[in-house]
Amino acid sequence: MSSLNKISRMIAAAAVAAVAAASFASHPPATYAAHASAPIISTAKTSLGRIIVTSNGRTLYLFEKDRNGKSACSGQCAAAWPPLITSGKPRVTGGASASLIGTTKRADGRLQVTYNHHPLYLFVKDTKAGQTNGEGVNAFGALWNAISPAGAKIVKPSAPPAGGGGGY
Repeated sequence: MSSLNKISRMIAAAAVAAVAAASFASHPPATYAAHASAPIISTAKTSLGRIIVTSNGRTLYLFEKDRNGKSACSGQCAAAWPPLITSGKPRVTGGASASLIGTTKRADGRLQVTYNHHPLYLFVKDTKAGQTNGEGVNAFGALWNAISPAGAKIVKPSAPPAGGGGGY
């Protein structure tokens, strides 16, 4: 193989690497976390009653499998239920309680926002403000629930039993 041929191949390889690097820079890999430098937690009135939401009205959920303020949701779980990630101090407005807001460190080292020690998540099937499609869903080993401003899980009222129960 001639020196000129080797140089041509090295230049071609460098050009391919440069194109790949440029493509990566302009299209970084997707992350599933909902990220804000300092998210604002607020409240909104929904069909479930008053719940905590993001500043743009997206419902926030707790995962009943989480223990001691630590997230039990990663991988595919976090793809469906993106954790609310922060790099700043989260804030509250509109009826949410500042004393209940906090953070917890995830296994990957990022900080996840918590409310009353519950790590907070969004749901990918909630595409607009006010939607609560994740309420009561049993997925990834436990139930998902919206959260009240007091920091408790919301339990969707069940339908009354059929027949009305007149008793006679």
